[in-house]
Amino acid sequence: MEKHEELQILRHSTSHIMAQAVQNLFPNAKLAIGPAIENGFYYDFDIEGTTLNEENLKDIEKEMRKLVEQNLTFEKYVIPDVQKQIDEFKAQGEIYKAELLEEHKNDNPTLYLTKDKDGNVLFNDLCAGPHLENTKKIRAFKLLSVAGAYWRGDVKNKMLQRIYATAFFTKEELNEYLTMLEEAKKRDHRKLGAALDLFSVRDEIGGGLVLWHPNLAVVREEIENYWRQEHRKRGYVIVNTPQIAKSKLWELSGHIDHYKENMFFIQKENEEDDQYIVKPMNCPFHILIYQANRHSYRSLPLRMAELGTVYRKEKSGALSGLTRVQGFTQDDAHVFCTPEQLVDEINAIIDFVADTMDIFNMKFEVELSTRPESYVGDLKNWELAEAGLKEAMDRRGMKYEINEGDGAFYGPKIDFKVKDAIGRTWQCATIQLDFNLPERFEIKYQDKDGQLKTPVMLHRVIFGSMERFHGILIEHYAGAFPTWLAPHQVAIVPIADRHADAAAEITNKIKALGIRALLDDRSESMNYKIRENLQQKKIPYVLVVGDKEIEDKTVAIRARGRGQIGTKPLDEFISMLEEEIKTKGKKIVE
Repeated sequence: MEKHEELQILRHSTSHIMAQAVQNLFPNAKLAIGPAIENGFYYDFDIEGTTLNEENLKDIEKEMRKLVEQNLTFEKYVIPDVQKQIDEFKAQGEIYKAELLEEHKNDNPTLYLTKDKDGNVLFNDLCAGPHLENTKKIRAFKLLSVAGAYWRGDVKNKMLQRIYATAFFTKEELNEYLTMLEEAKKRDHRKLGAALDLFSVRDEIGGGLVLWHPNLAVVREEIENYWRQEHRKRGYVIVNTPQIAKSKLWELSGHIDHYKENMFFIQKENEEDDQYIVKPMNCPFHILIYQANRHSYRSLPLRMAELGTVYRKEKSGALSGLTRVQGFTQDDAHVFCTPEQLVDEINAIIDFVADTMDIFNMKFEVELSTRPESYVGDLKNWELAEAGLKEAMDRRGMKYEINEGDGAFYGPKIDFKVKDAIGRTWQCATIQLDFNLPERFEIKYQDKDGQLKTPVMLHRVIFGSMERFHGILIEHYAGAFPTWLAPHQVAIVPIADRHADAAAEITNKIKALGIRALLDDRSESMNYKIRENLQQKKIPYVLVVGDKEIEDKTVAIRARGRGQIGTKPLDEFISMLEEEIKTKGKKIVE
């Protein structure tokens, strides 16, 4: 059994102990669900008359420790008479368990019993398991927070109280995770976004619609410049497509059937008017561009890319800063190729992802998501698609997890989960293989034998979305962007008023070279300005200019995070700074 599975079992078992502790302290608490999740577990409770707070969490933790010390056992119990158990749950007021059991009554449902050393049943929970044998391994856990959660995620249902928690096999692992959480709080892109004047979201516009302030717009400009240069180098053509289209397009693509609840519709003025939809995807437009010309096997692969802004409805409670929005720009691309070219094209995209993430010093893990229940298209094509993705990764010896049934409705996909500076994983790049849309739109190419055939289509993003990726970058760098991305790359600080003119000349000279320079000639102390520019504004370099520097035509250099570098001739510093920017930090000013 892999460690991830072992952790899931530990956390699920710990969630049962938490539920037992809650009911010991709050006998009127009704149980909902308590699954293990990526970094811990949660449990939802209905506790009439009580709103849980931090003190309650401490008490629940204390009660959990008492239970754990009793060396309780977990025992699986197959329910012999399901209807009788449903009636018992209802009589106990366990309405949520009764509802769940009613749904799963034909699935050989089980309870997990918690017993003491004498075999007495202290607690039971409706659960499929598996669980630990006993509580001996439950040693390192922490209750983290309380939040509201609607039963089954439906706003029409009652609001429950959700306790988030985590558990590990050792206290060392738990402490490492808690330290990471504290660091994550400091790096929260929403807080840094305000502190560094990067972006904002306003009620007047609507949730999940982002205003990019000049400081973050500069970062985006640099990344978009890289994106365009690299795509052209790698044989892509860049296109632009409209923001809206008739509903007929989305009917043809299948999005209305599978994605309607996430789409924004434009109100018709008259019944005879065509219905328009704000685009949630770029792919149908790219197919129409493909259709505009005839293609043979010699003209493939055709690699088509767009920084395309799309809009998708999200529940307001799910929106968060830059990482969960309703309007976002995908660094989208679609590759049209022959079946023989498929594996090479997938490998070329993997190379693109690897090269790009290396620039940001990010490693990544890979996951293959296979056919979901609500798939469209021919089963044989799905099997060929999944085999093609596996072959591409196997050929290069990549390790990957298989995520059964989590593919897009039109094809399987490879997801790249990048690791940031504090070890968290984020979903970014994706490669999705699609046999469905080419058939729906009846696009063709002429093969070597003269026959018209349907190309294979790859959907692909490198960053995922510009909004989400910038949110990740802010947290990855803790707001301290590397020099090539920094909103201001250097600040010039005169020591006294008499040095202001010389500092202004230096600033103008640097700016004329395309370097983002800031003159700080405020009537504050030199040390205050140095500290504020390096630590609060997180500018990579500060140049101090005084009598000696003016006389020698030099600058005294301070570097963010490294302190004093020394004094260098201005031209030498500029040359080194330009090299650092050009190499994206592979060489730095020293």
